[in-house]
Amino acid sequence: MEARLNFFTNPVSGKVVKHLVAANKALADSGLPHSTQELLKLRVSQINGCGYCTDMHTKDALHAGESQQRLHLVAAWREATVFTEAERAALELAEQGTRIADGAGGVSDEVWENAAKHYDEDQLAALVFSIALINAFNRGNVIVQQPAGDYQPGQFG
Repeated sequence: MEARLNFFTNPVSGKVVKHLVAANKALADSGLPHSTQELLKLRVSQINGCGYCTDMHTKDALHAGESQQRLHLVAAWREATVFTEAERAALELAEQGTRIADGAGGVSDEVWENAAKHYDEDQLAALVFSIALINAFNRGNVIVQQPAGDYQPGQFG
């Protein structure tokens, strides 16, 4: 299986991906815990049906020391006891921020206020843009049918 478009060889998509990757690097250095970033990227990728990003973020999280148990349970985080209250707040924000069309008014005040109990303003900004960025990556990969399974941790530097 091949993607419909190669993001790296096409000059237009290559420029866009370069900027998205730079944004991702800024978020990686934001102070938001790396494990939280990977968990929300994985959950959003699951919701969006992006096999490529689900593969990538599962492998990156494992490589960074995340447990297999937590990764297996991220799709059912509400019923799982392995996540902190802060992680649960981030996952709820990620879900509502991804499923905007499913809820009138987008992200509820209750969900935002819960996240704000656990994260400072800089971390909230990182959460918002981590959610937005992974949604952008997911949508691009789903549209071009990027195949999943071959990603190796660190392959993009």
